[in-house]
Amino acid sequence: MSTTVAHFRRDVLASVPAAVGIAYSVSWIAGLSVGAPAPVFADSGEEIVRELSGHAGVVAAQFLLTEGLPAIGLAVVSVALARAARSPLTARFAAVSGGGAALISFAQFLLGLALARTGSADVAHALFESVNRLDGVKMFLLAGLGVAAARSRVLPRWLDVAAIAMAVAIVASGIGYLLLIQGLATLAYVSGPLLLVVITGTGVVLGRKGR
Repeated sequence: MSTTVAHFRRDVLASVPAAVGIAYSVSWIAGLSVGAPAPVFADSGEEIVRELSGHAGVVAAQFLLTEGLPAIGLAVVSVALARAARSPLTARFAAVSGGGAALISFAQFLLGLALARTGSADVAHALFESVNRLDGVKMFLLAGLGVAAARSRVLPRWLDVAAIAMAVAIVASGIGYLLLIQGLATLAYVSGPLLLVVITGTGVVLGRKGR
């Protein structure tokens, strides 16, 4: 009986990265579908407040679905990748880059909640700028996670290629967010889908390997 229970627990724990990896993409897609206002970098504080006015609930929901819950997904998949990586250096790199990205994502969630509730133009502008610049830093860390995934030697070749492509694309969009350059930031339309593929694919692959 004890052996059966041990096997059951092992299977449940092994399935966690897969479930969380899938939930990561589901949460992001849901967050982008809620229809929250989308101010641009050049907007003034007054314009940001005006655009978000009356939409506090939707804005908060979007930050929860695109930053709060995904922070958990990044942490879980990063830890799973670090444990599976065949090189200690790659394992540390995955843990640090993924863990750092998860912490920033959660910080963005908290800042987003404050942004959704504020009526001050100066505060709104500062919060909006902070969220976007943090996004740039997070993207650099996610690029590091992509490199770690490709060098872990535990993923299929197609996922290694996707991870490298994501790393390259997300560095470019990260520069746009960090420096508030709208043109470069639009590259997130390329790096974003690749990120979902990499995080979800990595979670699913590691979940199957752990069984």
